[in-house]
Amino acid sequence: MTSKERVLTVFAHQEPDRVPRWCGASPEFWGKAKRTLGLDDEGLRQRLGDDFRRVYSRYTGPEHTLLPGATWQSPFGIQRRGIGFGQPMSHPLKNVKTPREVLDYPWPDPEWMDVSHIREEASIYSGNYAILGGEWAPLWHDVIDLVGMEQLYYLFFDQPEIVDLLFQNVTDFYYTVSEAIFESAADLIDIFFIGNDFGSQNGPLLGRNLFTRFIVPHIERLGSLGHRYGLKTMLHCCGGFRELIPDLIGAGMDAFHALQPFARGMEPASLKRDYGTTVVLNGAIDSQSVLIDGKSTSLVEGKTREILKIMMPGGGYIGGASHDYILEETPVENVLAMCDAIDTYGRYK
Repeated sequence: MTSKERVLTVFAHQEPDRVPRWCGASPEFWGKAKRTLGLDDEGLRQRLGDDFRRVYSRYTGPEHTLLPGATWQSPFGIQRRGIGFGQPMSHPLKNVKTPREVLDYPWPDPEWMDVSHIREEASIYSGNYAILGGEWAPLWHDVIDLVGMEQLYYLFFDQPEIVDLLFQNVTDFYYTVSEAIFESAADLIDIFFIGNDFGSQNGPLLGRNLFTRFIVPHIERLGSLGHRYGLKTMLHCCGGFRELIPDLIGAGMDAFHALQPFARGMEPASLKRDYGTTVVLNGAIDSQSVLIDGKSTSLVEGKTREILKIMMPGGGYIGGASHDYILEETPVENVLAMCDAIDTYGRYK
């Protein structure tokens, strides 16, 4: 099978030739792995056996100057500092009082995102690999950045109309850019991949009533957009979000990534039992205790094999780490051991 055929067989909840491999990584880890192995980007993807490739839009909007200490600015004007994408340096709508203030905020123009190259880049891999496309759409995080997390919880109860406007405007941006991507190249893309972390180590960050009232309609908009273009939809979600899974399935999510096995409610065996024939499960090989802290490649191999025994029967499973952003401190040899173990022990008879 090609990687594309393998992945689409998994999404059809059938057994392919072997479990597909997924390897999302931070730029810091990716650079370290390339230096360690003496490989370029594509060479490293092939060494890891990654069955996926991804295409991205490019920001071409107004230039902005980062404040001292800032490392990145979101499309919504939020500057961040710290490791990776870091933490927001301000919440410009923290003191919002009226819907007019939301409407008057300088929302980004979807035209600032260039999608003209998407088709050409996707065509390089189309037919061989499963292609991920569309905007990441972290709408939950963007609204938190705009008003602050504590204030958002107050607004849920005190001024729900403001919360509705915030999520509407954020989602409109991602929806419009993703639609432009799909208009250009949906026939070359396989999966609409979006990301929002709704869980903590101890469970969801908000209850089902709030989740279904404020979040689900916007996830459903994005899911329906992907399905309209014939794409599968996959949600990245960290932490324990077990109680929210039925609502997310109802909103059109076909797969969940990256499944932290030690977060409450995310035990691999119970996820497989309850949802393995309904949605694709991607990940569950523990990034922290196995990949970062694992003292030997034999330990990584053994733990990977344990997850495979649980998750692979009947198909519907993609093998990979429990975090999409494999961190720089992760030993390269442990990630290679995980990927090689998926290849060795993830084969169907």
